[in-house]
Amino acid sequence: MTLKPDSTPALTPYYETEYGQAYLGDSLELMKQFPDSSANLILTSPPFALTRQKEYGNKQEQEYIDWFLPFSEEFYRLLADNGSLVIDLGGAYLPGYPVRSIYQYELLVKLCREQHFFLAQEFFHYNPARLPTPAEWVTVRRIRVKDSVNIVWWLSKTENPKSDNRQVLKPYSNSMKSLLKNGYKAQLRPSGHDISDKFGHDNGGAIPPNLLELANTESNSYYMKRCKELEIKPHPARFPKDFADFFIKFTTGKGDLVLDPFAGSNTTGFASEKLERKWIAMEIHEPYLYGSKIRFEEEADLFTAEYKLNDKKQKDRFLQQHLS
Repeated sequence: MTLKPDSTPALTPYYETEYGQAYLGDSLELMKQFPDSSANLILTSPPFALTRQKEYGNKQEQEYIDWFLPFSEEFYRLLADNGSLVIDLGGAYLPGYPVRSIYQYELLVKLCREQHFFLAQEFFHYNPARLPTPAEWVTVRRIRVKDSVNIVWWLSKTENPKSDNRQVLKPYSNSMKSLLKNGYKAQLRPSGHDISDKFGHDNGGAIPPNLLELANTESNSYYMKRCKELEIKPHPARFPKDFADFFIKFTTGKGDLVLDPFAGSNTTGFASEKLERKWIAMEIHEPYLYGSKIRFEEEADLFTAEYKLNDKKQKDRFLQQHLS
């Protein structure tokens, strides 16, 4: 991506690969140096509005919407007319009470009513491996069930953002495979749906639902192993690569640009690289951005020697300056 002609000073990537660049700094300021309508997809999981402070910089619920809206103004400016904004948001309980915050819905209304986004579709990110929290309501008093779903808003600037569900088809179930093999007789179902003989056509897979079942179990991943080897603390709130893969495939094509303004460990950039999309990552916390280089070590020759994290002098210098 080319910076705005009047950008001063010029931005220097913290690191770059064949398809993308990662930048260190406040994304609200960094985004201002990039041109209008330049991003095809903004895919991100911002710090959630939580009632208990986390180390990665979340805001209290009452501050969250006011904090987020200036970022979303920049998102709107940066998005191409057929581009998509995908936001993964976790939920929260109100302090001291077993009732839920509605901040995600309040934010959605603001984005659509005041900033003119369209809600293309809502998704639900289901993580079956999530721990039963909050413990007070779930495991101690036993008055609530485990919270295992994040809300995902798929937003757009127009009513018809670029998308193709043929790029994210799921394998057919065994029953559907049997139907395709043995044939299907068109008939009227008890529900009143008229199922034609086209139902028996093999389209290469099943259309996925808007419930994405993706376990976030990365404990044995290359990223986690290398963080442990290098004594680098991993980012505590990573979404799974399969989550990024889904929306990148669904809403972009090869050569399109994907932006993550709250990159963390840069799962979005890594997924984009694998899928041959251009990408821009922005992260305000240098230890997380430094550690995110680890993801790209899996790709042969993506980095020159100066970027390799197994450079002991570079690692020791960084740890002394920033992590001591």
